[in-house]
Amino acid sequence: MGKIVFGDNLPVLQGLSDGSVDLIYIDPPFNTGKRQERDRIKVAHDEVAGDRTGFAGRRYRTIRLGKSGYDDAFDDYMGFLAPRFEQAHRVLADTGSFFLHIDYREVHYCKVLLDQIFGRDSFMNEIIWAYDYGARSKKKWSAKHDSILWYAKDPVDYTFCFEEMDRIPYMAPGLVGKEKAARGKTPTDVWWHTIVSPNGKEKTGYATQKPLGVLERLVKVHSKPGDLLLDFFAGSGTLGEAAAKHNRDYLLVDNNPEAIQTMINRLAPTNPELIGCDAPLES
Repeated sequence: MGKIVFGDNLPVLQGLSDGSVDLIYIDPPFNTGKRQERDRIKVAHDEVAGDRTGFAGRRYRTIRLGKSGYDDAFDDYMGFLAPRFEQAHRVLADTGSFFLHIDYREVHYCKVLLDQIFGRDSFMNEIIWAYDYGARSKKKWSAKHDSILWYAKDPVDYTFCFEEMDRIPYMAPGLVGKEKAARGKTPTDVWWHTIVSPNGKEKTGYATQKPLGVLERLVKVHSKPGDLLLDFFAGSGTLGEAAAKHNRDYLLVDNNPEAIQTMINRLAPTNPELIGCDAPLES
């Protein structure tokens, strides 16, 4: 079962029962001080006027649909996050885990804040999501990673399904033998995964959409079928798709009408309950 809620996430969180959520993942605005935007495009086969080349040399024409985005600037970012982190800790089940997806600008401040709320012993990992796409700086080392901070409600007793962990190729398979090379290895705390392809089927057109593969790894290892998963900065709804794909329930919250419409379209096959969503952007 899935639910999509249109509204301010703080009162939604305050309305949830203690210990009612098995896994929380959030990808809040990163406080970059900029407006986050992404061009929305589609392509059409056009051998005459095509401006890009596809498979077997076929030509395609780019059709621009506009831009999507949101303002990403806060006067008091920690003051904004703190009450939401506190509510997240309250609603998390005793064996549950909390994941904060953030970038290098704020991760250090967020960790100090989360240590105060969850306790330093509850900090389990800083997962580095590394990717290799986009512009390169000529003035500093180019930033090509995000951080995902993992906190367990109880650092001794938490859901961690090691057998559900996917396998990845060895970087030097010749050093481990054919059997190990064929089986692959388990990931570490550094995850190499491409961003959502601008031209791929996964793309929704929503700015800052995160890859399904990254969320699936978290869902499979840190929750069980039938668990309730929460994202209260839901954006394009990637957690919802990962949850539904692996037989988990989901609760997605966002106050951006564009995000709500994206989730309605993306998750329509799962028939979610819509709360406060009486006026979507599109019919």
